[in-house]
Formats: sequence, structure tokens, C-alpha cells
Amino acid sequence: MATDTSHYKWYILTLAAMTHAVVVAIPLMSMPVLFAEIAEELGLNMTEIGWIWGFGFLTGVGTGLIGGAIGDRYGTRRTLMIGCLLAGITGALRGFSNDFASLAFTSFLFGLVPPAIPMSVHKTCGIWFSGRRLGLANGVVSAGMALGFMLGSLLSATVLSPLLGGWRNVLFLQGGLSVVVGIFWFFTRPEPETGDVHKKESQHVPLSRGLPYVARLKDIWLLGLAMLGIGGCINGVLGYLPLYLRNIGWTAASADIALATFHGVSLMATIPIALLSDKLGSRRQVLLVASMMIIFGVTLLSFSQGMLVWAAVIIAGIVRDGFMAILMTLILELKAVGTAYAGTAMGLVMVFSRLGSLISPPLGNSLAAYDLSFPFLIWAGMAVAGFAGLYLLKDAGNEW
Repeated sequence: MATDTSHYKWYILTLAAMTHAVVVAIPLMSMPVLFAEIAEELGLNMTEIGWIWGFGFLTGVGTGLIGGAIGDRYGTRRTLMIGCLLAGITGALRGFSNDFASLAFTSFLFGLVPPAIPMSVHKTCGIWFSGRRLGLANGVVSAGMALGFMLGSLLSATVLSPLLGGWRNVLFLQGGLSVVVGIFWFFTRPEPETGDVHKKESQHVPLSRGLPYVARLKDIWLLGLAMLGIGGCINGVLGYLPLYLRNIGWTAASADIALATFHGVSLMATIPIALLSDKLGSRRQVLLVASMMIIFGVTLLSFSQGMLVWAAVIIAGIVRDGFMAILMTLILELKAVGTAYAGTAMGLVMVFSRLGSLISPPLGNSLAAYDLSFPFLIWAGMAVAGFAGLYLLKDAGNEW
């Protein structure tokens, strides 16, 4: 039975990575490359596009936290099954939009669901894997996210939209695939029983107990500050980059490839970065270096032309998903958190990321009216604030 379980956990890890790719990443990252087509059809300006991108993160401020707490209370399997089904339905609803108001509303609805999914995905890694393999497991599911980001940005506008007859059908297809993933979660086994107290209690933390407990942890607030700055920076850049490159004379295909390159290099580096953090035994050191690379890459975008743009995209992108994998692993390894409170803790940290991602797109995009490069400077400044949060964090978690 133990051997059977040890094999089955790799199936769970594969399904978890697919969930990140198909349900969360592809539907999210298809929007920046589809914005030009959507804006032309619906008559949207640059600021309205920024608000549409930001609205998708507004609802995640609350649901990410609630979703993590629900995963702690009712278990990750049920949470992921229902989350995938709802993400498919609400994501497809965006395809029925016919003006700014309706697209904003449907983006708001869709934004309720995907933020609740990553916490349960990473908590699943904490339940099925432990020790040195935990960093690897989180690296694999984060690589799934990176793969989805790359495919969504590379294929949605230049391949799927012409093939399927427009952006609306692209969103319908993505919604249907999310429902299929939810069905796979329905047929998975329950989480394994182990001797780890945290793991055995991980499905039984009352909602009223988890949040007050986690909210008293200083390290969680510092990690929240880190994600406010880093998450806001990254999502601001991702929503703006394809439009920016088009506006400075790049072809639509080249602009989309640049965004896909951001995610492609992240995909290739995620697992090696996670393994490096396992070997070093210090998640914080790797996070500090990664955040500095993001700051430098985004700053470089503000004055780059030609080949320098590719260099900036690679520097900022190569650590993106590795950063998230290590951050989630660090939260799981905090002695005061464990897997018992992991969903709530990750949810609270991601609330800050969602707040940063809500304000950064309209703030940055509005400055494009003065100079197309100004948004990158604002977003780099946000990343500096995120670096400060990590710098103040004491090295935590398991060390070896």
C-alpha cells in the first residue's frame, strides 16, 4: 500500500501542475495578448484595459484568503474540484461581454475563483511530499503555472483566436478545459493518513481559528509586503508589455513572443531554482537574489530598445515562478504554520499580492499617457518595497 501511495503521489503532483496551467495560468495570461483584439471590438482605451486587468485581481483579495481557509477546513481535494468547475464557468462568461461594463463585471466574477486555487495546490504538495522533496514538488507545480503562462500568451491571440473565430471562442474553450480538470479531481483519492500531526489536522482547522492565529505571525506580514511589491510589479508588467511593444513598433507576433519568452525562461528555470533552494537550505537568500533580478529587469525595460528588451525580459522572467515556488515552500516550512494552517497563511500572503496587482495596472497604464516607459519605473519601485519585506524577514523554516 505504501508503494502504491508513493506512486500515486506523482499522479497527484502531475494533476496539480495541470491545474495551475489549465485552470489558473492559461485563462489569465491569454488576456494581455487578446486585449488588442478585445479593445478594438469593444472600443476600450488604455486606462480601461488597465482597469479590466486589475478587476481580475480585485475579487482575489478576499477569495484567495477564504479559499485557503476553506482548503484547511474541508480538504484540498474538494476545494480544487469545486474551484476548477467554477473557474471554467466564470471564465467562459467573459466571452459573452459586449462593452466595458460587462467585461469588467465578468472579469470580476472570474477573479473570484482562480485566486483560491494555488493555495490548495501548494498545500497538496505539503500533504503528499515533505523534507527535501517539498521544494521540488512546489517547483513542479510552479513550472506548471509557468507553462500555462507561456502557452496562454504564445497561442491565444496568434493561433487560437484565428483558428476558433475570435477571442470569445478562445475563452469558451479555456472554460471547458477547466471543467475537465475539475472532473479529474473528483475521481482522485483522499489525502493520505500520516503520523504528522499537522498533516492529520490539515483538514480540520475551523475558519474562526485559522485566520486570527495566522494574522498574529510577523513573518506572514513581511511576506505579504514582499508579495505586495513583487506581485504588483510582475502583474503590472505582464498586462502592459504586449501593448507597450506594439505601441513602439513591434509586430503583434513579436510582442506576443516576448511575453511568451518571459514565461518560457521562467518555466525552464523554476525546478532548478527550487532544487537550488533545497540544496542551500535557505529559501530567503534565493528570494532576495530573485527579487533583485526582477527589479533590474523591469528597470531595464524602461529604457531598452531592440535586443535589450529581450535581455530585460529574460532577466526579470527567469526567476518569476521559481520565486513563487520558494515563497510557498518557505510558508509551509514556517514552524508556526505547517500544513495545518498552510492554506490560510498562503491566502493571507496572496491577499497582499492581489492588492498590489489591483492597483499597479491602472496606476502604471495611466502614466503611459506621459511616456510609454514610465509604468516600468513605477513597477520597479514596487518591487523595491517587496525586496525590503524579504530583507527584514529572518531566515525561517527547515535548514540543513
